[in-house]
Amino acid sequence: MPNNLSAPNGPGRPKDLAKRQAILDAAKTLFLTKGYANTSMDAVATQAGVSKLTVYSHFNDKETLFSAAVVAKCEEQLPTLFFELPQGVAVETVLLNIARGFHQLINSDESVNLHRLIMALGSQDPKLSLIFFEAGPQRMLNGMERLLGKVDQSGALSIDKPRNAAEHFFCLLKGAANFRLLYGCGEPLTEDAAESHVREVVGLFMRAYRPGSA
Repeated sequence: MPNNLSAPNGPGRPKDLAKRQAILDAAKTLFLTKGYANTSMDAVATQAGVSKLTVYSHFNDKETLFSAAVVAKCEEQLPTLFFELPQGVAVETVLLNIARGFHQLINSDESVNLHRLIMALGSQDPKLSLIFFEAGPQRMLNGMERLLGKVDQSGALSIDKPRNAAEHFFCLLKGAANFRLLYGCGEPLTEDAAESHVREVVGLFMRAYRPGSA
């Protein structure tokens, strides 16, 4: 799914990036506080301090805006650059950077509230769940799958099914602590505990896919 979900600029001067960011920030706030159905493009425009026409000039409709808001939130913690394998950088270092960003993302207040919103609305509007999945989880899985394919080709790890390995990696990082947080019966891990968890998961992953470990 493309990362840039705004409407094409077309001829003329580029879109005002500051206004685009203001619209995205307003959309994230309203979707989380009002819900998807109760958030209108008019309300987003008012919250962002721009005209309704400006909102539509950047985003064609509410679905596109919602998808772009999810992508923007993910890119704050996990920019596309994270899913690269720079020459001379250890695979473990790359995985640790991704793991830290993902763990911080999924345990943030915005992410927890968004997941709760999707769980509540998903049975009523499966299309909304699909938009969220493609903009968030699917995008990260695709990036991780490509990265792990490169890692396998480099010989650093032996990963014959990169897609499966990507799913294992993210599920291990979520762990029981994230479930407790989503259910409202737990608190985010402390900074030290989070770092310990991330390092443990990456260590397990490295051992599981070490060449000759099967």
